[in-house]
Amino acid sequence: MGLKVLVVDDDFINRKLLQTLLKKNPMVTDIIEAENGSDALEKMKKDPGINLILLDIMMPIVDGIEFLKIFRLDMANAHIPVIVLSTDDTRKTEVFDNGANDFLRKPIKEEMLSTKIKQWSS
Repeated sequence: MGLKVLVVDDDFINRKLLQTLLKKNPMVTDIIEAENGSDALEKMKKDPGINLILLDIMMPIVDGIEFLKIFRLDMANAHIPVIVLSTDDTRKTEVFDNGANDFLRKPIKEEMLSTKIKQWSS
């Protein structure tokens, strides 16, 4: 069964980079993009089949932390792993406190991403 991954990042280049990395991963069959947390919440409502979320923290409108708070309030989302992607290591505790499952430091390396995807989708 293929994975449907939601990529949440306000930076177009970051989204394209992640898409390139995800396309190389044989486990990933679908990639959905969102520009901010609000956009991501909308896409989650429309598509309950999303298996994994790659989430940036620093975004306009609804940032990563706010997204996690809202997302984790709904028990239906409890099984969906969220991997936070950030350049800011100081926010690690905060993202875990708000329901993130994992943390990857930007710039994202392909082998690290693959390892995390495998870890959270098995």
